[in-house]
Amino acid sequence: MSEIVVAKIGGSTLGSHDTALADVVELQRKGLQPVIVHGGGALISEWLDSHNVSTRFEQGLRVTDEESLRVVVAVLAGLVNKQIVAELSSRGGRAMGLSGADCGLLRARPLDPKLGFVGEITGVDTATVDSLGEDGCIPVIAPIAPEWEGERPSAQLLNINADSAAGAIAKALGARWLVFLTDVPGIHIVEGEIASSLSPAEAGALIESGIIDGGMIPKVRACLEAAQGGSRAIIVDGRVEHALVRTIEGNMPGTTIA
Repeated sequence: MSEIVVAKIGGSTLGSHDTALADVVELQRKGLQPVIVHGGGALISEWLDSHNVSTRFEQGLRVTDEESLRVVVAVLAGLVNKQIVAELSSRGGRAMGLSGADCGLLRARPLDPKLGFVGEITGVDTATVDSLGEDGCIPVIAPIAPEWEGERPSAQLLNINADSAAGAIAKALGARWLVFLTDVPGIHIVEGEIASSLSPAEAGALIESGIIDGGMIPKVRACLEAAQGGSRAIIVDGRVEHALVRTIEGNMPGTTIA
């Protein structure tokens, strides 16, 4: 098993007091290979609102029409991605911003006609990420991917759920860890109680019963996919100082799915 750490960072945990990016640089200094997959849903919603573009969600996924896709691509692959790269550089890290459209990193197909230009990943080409890691560079990946038609990519871009992208990338890389830095301390199974660990069967049952719902569904499904590849998949509260480093050190509470 490699020493790759895939960290999924969402807009809800990135801020002026956040320590996630400092943790990423620290992990690299310790000899691990961090890979960042980021979201940016809150900023996308803000930009859509400022452009008077309506938005809605189904099963935790943003319905994406042609107009909103332009905003999604601009915010994720542009503003958010390059801001994270700049922040890492300011902390002494070496980083490269990518999207799934770069160098054939992600292959995708439309997920559901009702969701518009939302895709599901059908393949991951890890060559570019592997090369960056070997060169001591931190890949920062925006969840945008081209729709593939047969063995060739088309020019149509698709919006990929960042949680799903993180799971697929962790599995393809054979990452040792997949860490979801969220704005909750883990998966609530009953009021006030967080599950420290869940089996695939237990996680599936919680989704079916509605206890796991909304945006937590793609996180849990991504954990299950990564676990199939041997990753230790953990959902933790990214608002806690140095949550990422503490998770790798084994002293951060959260929910592990394996």
